[in-house]
Amino acid sequence: MMRYLLLALALLLSPMVASAQTSPNNPQVVIKTSEGDITLSLFADKSPVTVANFLSYVDSGFYSGTIFHRVIPNFMIQGGGFTPDMVEKEKGEPVVNESKNRVHNTRGTVAMARTNDPDSATSQFFINQRNNLRLDWAPGRAGYTVFGEVILGMDIVDFIATAPTGQKGPFGDVPIEPILIKEVVRANP
Repeated sequence: MMRYLLLALALLLSPMVASAQTSPNNPQVVIKTSEGDITLSLFADKSPVTVANFLSYVDSGFYSGTIFHRVIPNFMIQGGGFTPDMVEKEKGEPVVNESKNRVHNTRGTVAMARTNDPDSATSQFFINQRNNLRLDWAPGRAGYTVFGEVILGMDIVDFIATAPTGQKGPFGDVPIEPILIKEVVRANP
C-alpha cells in the first residue's frame, strides 16, 4: 500500500521535479514557429548525449524550415525532421538512448522521437502535451529520452495541438496548414 502511495505522490509531483531539475547551467533554446515562440530549458545534466546532439542540430541551423509534422491532440506535437512538402531532411548519426535518466514524459517535457530501435533518435523531437508516463523507461522496455522542458510558450504548444490534421502521402496526423519551425536558436549563447 505504501509503495502505491509513494508512486502516486511521485506522479503528482513529477512536473515540479522536472522544473526543480532545471539547473542555471543548462542551456535554453527558443523554437520560433509560425504560431509563436516556445522556449525550452535543456537537461544537459540529465541527458548530456541527447542535449549535445540536439544542440548540434540547433547550431547548424538544421531546424530552420522544418515543420511540426505530427500533431495528436491530448498527446504530443512532433517536429524537426521534415520540410513542408514532407521531404525528410538529411540527418546525422543516431544517439544512444538515455531514457533511464529518471526524468518522466510529463506535460511540457521534450523528448526524442525514435523508431522501435531505442538507439535510433536523430533530429526529431516531441513536446508532451499531457503526462505520457507510458513512454518512460521501465524494466525490459526502453523509453523515450526526455531532455528538456518548456519554460515559456506552453500555450503555443496547446494551440498547435488543436490544428486540423489529415493524411499526407503515407503520413497521418499531419497539420493541413503547415506549422513551420522558422528556426531554433540558443537563448543564452
